[in-house]
Amino acid sequence: MILTDLLERLEYEVVQGSDVAEVTELTNDSRKVVPGSVFVCISGAVSDGHAYVKEVAEKGAAAVVVEKQVEAPDSVTVIHVDDTRYALALMSAAYFGYPAEKLKVIGITGTKGKTTTTYMVKSILEGVGHKVGLIGTIEAVIGDKTIPASNTTPESYTIHKYFKEMVDAGCDSVVMEVSSQGLMLHRTAGIPFEIGIFTNLGEDHIGPNEHKDFEDYKRCKGILFTQCRLGIANVDDRWFEDVFRHATCRTETFGFSEKADLRATSVEHISRPGYLGVRYHVGGLMDFDVEIDIPGKFSVYNSLTAIAVCRHFNVPEEEIKKALKVAKVKGRIEMVKVSDDFTFMIDYAHNAMSLKSLLDTLRDYDPGRLVTVFGCGGNRSRTRRFEMGEVSGRLADFTVITSDNPRFEEPQAIIDDIITGIEKTDGAYIAICDRKEAIRYAIEHGRAGDVIILAGKGHETYQEIKGVKYDMDDRVLIAEILEEQGAHVR
Repeated sequence: MILTDLLERLEYEVVQGSDVAEVTELTNDSRKVVPGSVFVCISGAVSDGHAYVKEVAEKGAAAVVVEKQVEAPDSVTVIHVDDTRYALALMSAAYFGYPAEKLKVIGITGTKGKTTTTYMVKSILEGVGHKVGLIGTIEAVIGDKTIPASNTTPESYTIHKYFKEMVDAGCDSVVMEVSSQGLMLHRTAGIPFEIGIFTNLGEDHIGPNEHKDFEDYKRCKGILFTQCRLGIANVDDRWFEDVFRHATCRTETFGFSEKADLRATSVEHISRPGYLGVRYHVGGLMDFDVEIDIPGKFSVYNSLTAIAVCRHFNVPEEEIKKALKVAKVKGRIEMVKVSDDFTFMIDYAHNAMSLKSLLDTLRDYDPGRLVTVFGCGGNRSRTRRFEMGEVSGRLADFTVITSDNPRFEEPQAIIDDIITGIEKTDGAYIAICDRKEAIRYAIEHGRAGDVIILAGKGHETYQEIKGVKYDMDDRVLIAEILEEQGAHVR
C-alpha cells in the first residue's frame, strides 16, 4: 500500500522523504516493526515512541509518524502530525479498510452500567437474527471467538482489527464500551457511531494516571456525542446536560423522570430463596412490562438503556422481554449458591459510587444483614479506599476487608486506608488480608437471610502483585472452600 492511503483523512507535513512511499505494516509497537513498516510514535505514560526512531529505522521501517522533532536516517520518511494518537486511530481505520463503516457501531459510556448494558443489547439483537460483535471490559467477542480484555476500550489499532474480523465473520453490528480514557486518548477517534449512550457519571477515574479533575472527566465523556448520529442519555443523571453540552447528535432520553422519552414506572422487587429480581413497566416511546433476573434500580436503568437502543433496530416487544429475562454477565451481581440459608454474590463494584448503588439496591430487598467482602487496587487513587471504606461502614451491617490487586503496593497499607474510611462510621468490620481466608470467614459466619457481596474483582481471574498476574478467580476460591467444608457449589 501507499503511505498516502493511510494518511488520507489526516492533516500532516512531510518532514523528509515522500508520502508516496510503499509501506507494508502499521504499528505503534517498536517490537513489531518489520521492513516496510510505518511506525507511529506514541508519547505514553511509561515510554515515548519517539525514542525508538533509530531502532525502528535499523529494523527497516519505511516511515515514522511523529508529533515531536526527531532525527531519522535519510532512508526513512518522517511525517509530522499534531497528535500521533489521533493519527494512529485514523490510520488504523484506513489500514483495515474502514470496517466501522460496514457495521452499525453502538458505543456506551458512563461510570457504571456499561458492561451489563452491552451484553443486554447483544442478547436482544441476536435474538432477532443480528450478528453482533462486542468489545468491553471483560472480553471482545467476534463470532464464536472470545478474546480476554486488558483495557475497557483497546488501542485504536486493536479496535479496527477487531472491526475487520467482525465484518469478515459476518457481523452487521457491534456494541462496545467507550471509556473516558479511550475517548481522551483518541482510541475511538474517527469511528462513525450509529448510537452513543450515556448511562451516568460519578467521581471516579480522577488521579495522576487518569483524569486531572472532574471537569476533564465530564468533557471526555461528552466527546462520544460529537461523533454519533443518535445520543441516548439517562435524563435522571445530574450531569446529563453537562455531558451533552457540545453534542452534535440527535438526542433521546430514558429514566424514571416524566421528562424521559422512554421511562420506567411501577417498579417491583422480586425476592425468593436464591433469587433476586425486578419487574417494571416501560412507558413513553414503548408500552410493555419487563422482568429481569438481576435486582435493583440500576438493573432497571441498564435494561431500559438496552430497550432504548433496540427500539431503533425494530425489535418486537416479546423478543426484548425474552432476551432480557436470560441476559447474564459474569461478575455483575453473579449469584453463587453456597447455602440454602443466605445469598452470596460476586460483583465488580470497585469504587464508592458502584458499591453505594449496590448496597442501596440490596437494602430494598430487606435482607437479614448486608455483608461486604472487598479490597482496593494498588497504584490507584487513595481517595477511593477511604470512600469505599466509609460507604461500606455506613451501608453494610458488617465488612470483611481484604486484598484485591495490590500491584506494587503493600496489601496491608491499602487495607489500612480502607480502615481509615470505615472508622469514620460505626460500621463493624474485620480485616483478613488473604482473600481466600476472607471469603471463608464470610461464608462460615453467614446467617439466615444474609446477603453477602464479594466485591471488587468481578469477572477478573487473576491477582496482580509486583507486576505479575497470578491465577486467582473468586469462583474457584469459593468452590475450593466449599469442597474443603465437604460441600459443593450447586
